[in-house]
Amino acid sequence: MNNRLKNGIALSIIPQIIIVKWLGSYPELIENYYSKGLYPFISKLYRLVFGWLPFSMGDLIYAILIIFAICYIIANRNRIIKNLKLFFRDIAMILSVAYFTFHIMWGFNYYRIPLSQQLGLKDSYTNNELIIFTEKLIERTNELQYKITSDTSQIVKIPYSQKEIMQKTLEGYSELETKFALFSYKNPSLKKSTFSTALTYMGYGGYLNPFTNEAQVNAKIPNFRFPVITGHEIGHQIGYSAENEVNFIGYIVTAHNKDLYFNYSASAYALSYSLSEIKLKDETKFHELYSRLNRGVQKNYEELNKFWMGYQNPLEPIFKAIFNSFLKANNQEQGIKSYGQIVALLVTYHMKYPIE
Repeated sequence: MNNRLKNGIALSIIPQIIIVKWLGSYPELIENYYSKGLYPFISKLYRLVFGWLPFSMGDLIYAILIIFAICYIIANRNRIIKNLKLFFRDIAMILSVAYFTFHIMWGFNYYRIPLSQQLGLKDSYTNNELIIFTEKLIERTNELQYKITSDTSQIVKIPYSQKEIMQKTLEGYSELETKFALFSYKNPSLKKSTFSTALTYMGYGGYLNPFTNEAQVNAKIPNFRFPVITGHEIGHQIGYSAENEVNFIGYIVTAHNKDLYFNYSASAYALSYSLSEIKLKDETKFHELYSRLNRGVQKNYEELNKFWMGYQNPLEPIFKAIFNSFLKANNQEQGIKSYGQIVALLVTYHMKYPIE
């Protein structure tokens, strides 16, 4: 490849960014022609190609690229130092190709019509509505915990293997599809990530590989939270990118499952977010509500907190800062804080479909 072509590819990232942001200002266009047009075809194709493999092809490709990059830099370090301008040009060229591929393969979903509009939900909620919702969730979570254990003080242990949880999640999507066709999921490509330990140290429950369309789940996550995380990653795979939306999808697909353990996992998951939101506004009210939880439910929260505390490290904030910048660059103005915006979807959804 000659230098003129390399320069052209490297510089093309600038008009690419302009075009992406311009197209992103037309969510109806993205929704109709990409998210419901081109993307389902791409997603289905790649799930068919890679879904049957017992390992993550995306993880393997990433590992090979990382090793190749390290070896290349070491072997060519002297030439790189002498020609830093060309080295950075080559990096820009790679980023340009990756940027283009990312958006064609999945990234334009960041600009689609918000899920709340697709489900016909209200735009906002009051503090009183949040408290009422949280109180109902507490009753529901306590009820499920007691149904499972017959002892309010006993922690809930989900008895399934991770493979069984993945299969049950697929069944949950089939169930959810009967209510909302937009959550249809066929030809699964759902796998435990080879990099689960690294993901845990980085503070992530999983990720979607946009280049192979494989949903990767962190295999180290405790079973108490594993069903919702699995549903979350499939949510990315079916074309939803905003973190609050896939958090919500992970919740409703788990809540719609016929399995009692899944219902408990979903209810406790939603409750953790609503309680966190109340704590930000009124810590006294938070403690009052938290004290109403069965001791067994509290033990599940403590189990999860202990798990994440065991992997805290000095680099985690750096990874979070990088991911925060990535989200902000892709139409999520709140960055990592967007995860917590699930509360609006939870409250307004259950205003329309009350908790039974």
